[in-house]
Amino acid sequence: MSTALTDRAPAAFGRKFKNKALLQRALTHASAGGDDNEQLEFLGDRVLGFLIAEMLMQQFPKENEGSLALKLNALVRMETCARVGEAAGVGEALTLGSSEERSGGRKKPAILGDACEALIAAIYLDGGIVAARKFVTKYWRPMMSEIEGDLRDPKNALQEWAQGRKLGTPVYKVTKREGPDHAPRFTVQVTVRGHDPETGEGTNLRAAEQSAARLLVSRLTL
Repeated sequence: MSTALTDRAPAAFGRKFKNKALLQRALTHASAGGDDNEQLEFLGDRVLGFLIAEMLMQQFPKENEGSLALKLNALVRMETCARVGEAAGVGEALTLGSSEERSGGRKKPAILGDACEALIAAIYLDGGIVAARKFVTKYWRPMMSEIEGDLRDPKNALQEWAQGRKLGTPVYKVTKREGPDHAPRFTVQVTVRGHDPETGEGTNLRAAEQSAARLLVSRLTL
């Protein structure tokens, strides 16, 4: 990330970082080598989950645990984090290895989603829970009204749809595995008999399958 971009990024993320090295780490993908954002992603996932759970309890005080859990899952999944990352300009600020740069890594949902979680962790470590809550509220609050309808696990939803039409069980196939063992990236294709397949990505096999299933079930049920 260039010096100019380092200076601009804090304003774009709603915070002037005291520790710019922390911000740099949050925006450094593993493909770039060195001190990357994987541990921050781990922390950011937990901070985000806590803050979203807090927001959900405030907005839906009468809903039961099961309903809140479905909403939570919808709001913290990779695609949602990638959407926030794109809106916040995370992709433009990333430091990527040359191979990821050439392959369009700045727009890959898995990379954007992971970096968004890492950014949340960096904001939390630099400014505490109040700062993290400010960022999460800004970007996630508008999406609270969108979490209606079918919030089931997308693999279960797709299987129920296919079996209800006697199309058998959806078939998942790993088409690509990239990255080192400690930070793999999976690409999975899902097929339902008689329909064009869809492809999803994720940092683990289950996440990639869910991503593919979500895209397919969304298309088939329109």
